[in-house]
Amino acid sequence: MSGIPHDHYEPKSRGTKWVESRLPVIGLLYGTLMIPTPKNLNWMWIWGIVLTFTLALQIITGIVLVMHYTPHVDMAFASVEHIMRDVNGGHMIRYIHMNGASLFFFAVYMHIFRGLYYGSYKAPREITWIVGMLIYLLMMATGFMGYVLPWGQMSFHGTSVITGLFGAVPFVGEALQTWLLGAGAVGQPALNRFFSLHYLLPFIIAGLVIVHIWAFHSTGNNNPTGVEVRRTSKADAEKDTLPFWPYFVIKDLFALILILVVFMAIVGFMPNFLGHPDNYIMANPLVTPAHIVPEWYFLPFYAILRAFTADVWIVMFVNWISFGIIDAKFFGVLAMFGAIVVIALAPWLDTSSVRSGRFRPMFKWWFALLVVDFIVLMWVGSMPAEGIYPYIALIGATYWFGYFLVILPLLGVIEKPLAPPATIEDDFNAHYGDAAKGGKAAATPAE
Repeated sequence: MSGIPHDHYEPKSRGTKWVESRLPVIGLLYGTLMIPTPKNLNWMWIWGIVLTFTLALQIITGIVLVMHYTPHVDMAFASVEHIMRDVNGGHMIRYIHMNGASLFFFAVYMHIFRGLYYGSYKAPREITWIVGMLIYLLMMATGFMGYVLPWGQMSFHGTSVITGLFGAVPFVGEALQTWLLGAGAVGQPALNRFFSLHYLLPFIIAGLVIVHIWAFHSTGNNNPTGVEVRRTSKADAEKDTLPFWPYFVIKDLFALILILVVFMAIVGFMPNFLGHPDNYIMANPLVTPAHIVPEWYFLPFYAILRAFTADVWIVMFVNWISFGIIDAKFFGVLAMFGAIVVIALAPWLDTSSVRSGRFRPMFKWWFALLVVDFIVLMWVGSMPAEGIYPYIALIGATYWFGYFLVILPLLGVIEKPLAPPATIEDDFNAHYGDAAKGGKAAATPAE
């Protein structure tokens, strides 16, 4: 698919011509900043710059923390306390890094749900969506390994529980768990491996982010209407788009500043709000916390993992037809990873001919219920696996899979969508026409 027609970089000075003829980095930067962007993008398109900034923030603060951290089971906890108490500005750097992980996941969830609502996964952006899901999986791995490093009570025992899930894989589980930990239990080999990977994976994520952004050079960006930029001529493309610089850069920077104000308020006044008290106690293999929970951003999938117990009929059925190979523990592991896989399969599960949820009346209600379901799963994942909570988790997990595997394919058949605007220019004029012309009666965006 050809790119959106636009001006290409032409070096003017002798120096830029010399550089461009040998390494076209200036042209690449120019093409990125001046890429034609649909001019009707709303405020839900701010999360890309938040994620990019947060990734850079995590890498920079992580490098500083590594200078003072000791990856040894006898000294890791003390080295974190050394950073907090003795290193100049160490407490602030550590709190920024610790809460930066939460900002990273908050932004990525907003980014993913925006894509699900506006159909950003649909053709021709399937590969862009898959790359984004790979970034998300690497974020989860990086976040989990980073949570191990302080070597507190929740770090140690949470690691034991999560890595123990790999032991549930039939036939090779024990060998797989030993390979992952480097030993038969969580200890020094596991800390070495997780520390090394926690340092490495962010740079792999950065590389995938570049690929993710590069994909927009050929497919273009999605927009709230789901209507594609006209590619018939440069004049038509210019009616549908604006250069990324300065229009969207300024908008994104303004949104980033507002988010960072809230973020720094959390770091400054309530830095431990999202942490767990048990993680401020040095790891003790002989004392298990009463209630082991992961970080908040893993809770929805942790709830799905715990939802499928041995007395659930589908678990019993699968256990029976697999001759006992797939037990409740392994079924929960499959369900947890399957909950992420179905998001990645959205481009092929959504059968609707209309891309944006703005023009799908039935879809809006089911999608709103999905968002509520995600929040409920997050809440129930933090609760003990007793009483009514396992039943709530099971209902939430059922709807999660039902939405992607049943509702989304069926909606494309039974739903009668509204007609989207013919062009992005029409949508822009309908919402912002008077304001763009300097009129007094500025229209208010519907989304």
